[in-house]
Amino acid sequence: MKAAVLYGKEDVRLEQKPVPEPGPGEVLVRIQAALTCGTDLKVFRNGGHAKMLKVPALFGHEFGGLIEKTGPGITAWRPGQRVVAANSAPCRSCFTCRRGQPNLCEDLLFVNGAYAEFLLLPARIVKENLLEIPKNLSFQAAALTEPLACVLRGVQAVNPKKNETVLILGAGPVGLMFVQLAAKAGARVIVLGKGAKRLEAALRSGAEMILDLATLSDPASAIRKVTPQSKGPDIVIEAVGRPQAWEQAVSVVRPGGRILLFGGCPADTQVSFDTRRIHYDELSILSVFHHTPEAIRQSLALLADGSIRSDLLITRESPLDDLPAILRGMLTDQDAVKTAILP
Repeated sequence: MKAAVLYGKEDVRLEQKPVPEPGPGEVLVRIQAALTCGTDLKVFRNGGHAKMLKVPALFGHEFGGLIEKTGPGITAWRPGQRVVAANSAPCRSCFTCRRGQPNLCEDLLFVNGAYAEFLLLPARIVKENLLEIPKNLSFQAAALTEPLACVLRGVQAVNPKKNETVLILGAGPVGLMFVQLAAKAGARVIVLGKGAKRLEAALRSGAEMILDLATLSDPASAIRKVTPQSKGPDIVIEAVGRPQAWEQAVSVVRPGGRILLFGGCPADTQVSFDTRRIHYDELSILSVFHHTPEAIRQSLALLADGSIRSDLLITRESPLDDLPAILRGMLTDQDAVKTAILP
């Protein structure tokens, strides 16, 4: 089979690999669509990921496909079924799992290799996080299940309410998913970001207003001016993954407001916050990491019932052979959202 292998910083190669043979409890999936994402881009840029993979490694983790073959002991699944799976599964027995936080599992099992013709799913992922794709949902749309589950947990954490003002920092795929979910909750959504096409997609996703970071000399003042009484937004959702954005989120939220620090910053990053603001303005600072089996199921249900518009998130299709060039282009392209890679 043809598969993408990550060897190091900005080094992805397409190679021929043997088609895996599923063992006990495992399932082999024929990939129909795999999506590019910000996490994969960071892994590509950095040449690895402390939790998800160690190079050289098969690459990619958002996908939809068909079951090609099942291993011994599998009775609930059969070849030909349309499926999507999360990229990880918890152990269910460690300290954090027993306390109802499976996303923080001490033995979180990851799977990579969606940028390929076939992907072998480990038994634990088959047991915990393999789901059948509803008939009305395309493979491409179903592949959004994993990232949307992460975003859904973030929205549940800050709990936007009707008529609250929500500022979203970043208009990439994650930011656009936050826009859709916050707008669905009845919030007034403002987006601060870059890229004409992404900002247009933010408006189409439900944002009431966009602020183009490339044209603003004083973003903080511009943000406050478009909030009630210029006090700042009720909620700020950081979806960029840069220290400056974390600091900006804390600086612009209104007194008594809520902040979600969602984007993961580089390892060993340090940020500076005004402690007076946090204490005397009674700010609530929250963060979420990854997803849970429950969130994965909720996410797929939202996609299936049409609550999330996948066409605003997946903006182009390309063959697997184009993947290295696409990833290199994503390093500088501020307009592309998600690309569906079709093996």
